[in-house]
Amino acid sequence: MPDLSLRLKLKSPGLFITGTDTDVGKTVVSCAIAAAWRRQEGGKLGVCKPLASGCRKEREGLVNTDAEALAHFADCRLPLDVINPIRYAPPVAPAVAAEQAGLPPDWEGLARALGVLDAASDALLIEGAGGLMVPLDPARPEWNMVDLIRVIGYPTLIVTRSTLGTLNHTAMTVRLLRDARLPIAGIVMNGYEGDDALANDPSIATNRRWIEKMNGCPVLAVAPRVKPGQADVARGVLDPALVDAMAVVRWGAVMGAARPG
Repeated sequence: MPDLSLRLKLKSPGLFITGTDTDVGKTVVSCAIAAAWRRQEGGKLGVCKPLASGCRKEREGLVNTDAEALAHFADCRLPLDVINPIRYAPPVAPAVAAEQAGLPPDWEGLARALGVLDAASDALLIEGAGGLMVPLDPARPEWNMVDLIRVIGYPTLIVTRSTLGTLNHTAMTVRLLRDARLPIAGIVMNGYEGDDALANDPSIATNRRWIEKMNGCPVLAVAPRVKPGQADVARGVLDPALVDAMAVVRWGAVMGAARPG
């Protein structure tokens, strides 16, 4: 990845949200955090999805539903070209999508977009794509999300499942970030199902405690299970229980953006 760190002198506090895998609920959690931040801080929250694949084609160009959802729940009025500067249609990893589309990632465009967001916002929330080892650029297949997090410089929030297998995936994600000497803000467990699911997955009862025990990293919040259709952020639907669950954390303080009073 080009050394954008020399040009990415972001002044706004912020947070980078990653997941232990794809489809762990990063966007739902990110939208809930954005809504909670607005409730708590009342300022201008900038959001960014640096790279996205699986975008739909519209008359104006490619559009990513996750980026649209982030903009909606953050009430970020900047153009989607700024919120999601690198977009591909193929529903595969960014580097693979770039290769298939024959279009290399526009890293300079990403730097410009982050500069615009930085100047217009009190804080920034940035959502990655997939997990940490997802490749980003076909010209440099060794570059992955860890490199992008390093360049941006924000602490990382890890979104993880609550079900069987999460101990392994969470520990590997934490280890990767620590080996790269990148700060970890904490963990959010997504889709906690409670006592009614214990018969099918007894690990749910102990996973939160063991994630903290294994990694020495706090689980800041647990997103509850909600009714089907009540976490459809692509349609602008987000159950208030999800926002309430994220609001137990003062996200401005996590990002270093807490306002006095």
